[in-house]
Amino acid sequence: EITLEANPGTVEAAKFAGFRAAGINRLSLGIQSFNDDHLKALGRIHGADEAKRAAQLAGEYFDSFNLDLMYGLPGQSMAQALSDVETALSFNPSHLSCYQLTLEPNTRFAAFPLELPEGDLCADMQEAIEAHLAAAGYANYETSAFARAGKQCRHNLNYWHFGDYLGIGAGAHSKLTLHDRVLRQMRWKHPNAYLANVRAGKPVQEESTVAAGQLPFEFLMNALRLADGFPPALFEARTAQPLATILPALQAAAADQLLTVGPERIAPTLKGRRFLNVLLERFLSTSQPPCTGGAARGRQIAAGANGSSGVSLAGD
Repeated sequence: EITLEANPGTVEAAKFAGFRAAGINRLSLGIQSFNDDHLKALGRIHGADEAKRAAQLAGEYFDSFNLDLMYGLPGQSMAQALSDVETALSFNPSHLSCYQLTLEPNTRFAAFPLELPEGDLCADMQEAIEAHLAAAGYANYETSAFARAGKQCRHNLNYWHFGDYLGIGAGAHSKLTLHDRVLRQMRWKHPNAYLANVRAGKPVQEESTVAAGQLPFEFLMNALRLADGFPPALFEARTAQPLATILPALQAAAADQLLTVGPERIAPTLKGRRFLNVLLERFLSTSQPPCTGGAARGRQIAAGANGSSGVSLAGD
């Protein structure tokens, strides 16, 4: 699987045939909405017609493609949120990402806040979208990701399973496991700075280590986003620690019907998925930063974006 993330503007859409000929076999489009008013409020440079044209072209050139949608947009009604989903389905995508808009700190929206729908309405939107997509044959396999059978995003599954990845190029991120700790790296963001520092033998701009004591939470913060959870053996494989280190917390969460814990699989229940941050807090020590998670009605402590409500990874 080789995925390219693209904007639905006319300039990029005109290159879809070339992308496919170059070997890209999966496309992800940052549609966000098919409503001109909502796109304008988000500051997007494309309009609804461009979004529809790009989605149509994606289907013509790619067997597998994802459409990113947001809900909980400024002034958005339930009918408008479902209309975006219906429009997306008309292009028969293999994958959809649907996540709630969140105003993140240190952004323009934080400085000039938008008036968003209240929490209960956003929660109702989430449940209605989930039901609508389930009826259309899309499995909600991850917090904000929906896919037809066999069309789950492979690179995102690697993230959610806390696998390693190597970032190559300007702004790329890496996660590398070094036995009992994890090394995270970021390459220089600006292309010119990246090229200059590569020539100097210093391609990495930032580097940090995730200590052994933080690995259980880091693993769970990713793996519990998956509806199917994870096999118990994967915990030890990814953290180099026995499952016994978190077993009491797992059993307590299971007693509160937030988790199912078995010999073959540990997975969040529907209640656990709705209250994902409440579940994750049980594994968070006081020395670690608060986590981020999905949608509304007091279900979560915070909400996130960038393609998956919560942890900022990839947009599909």
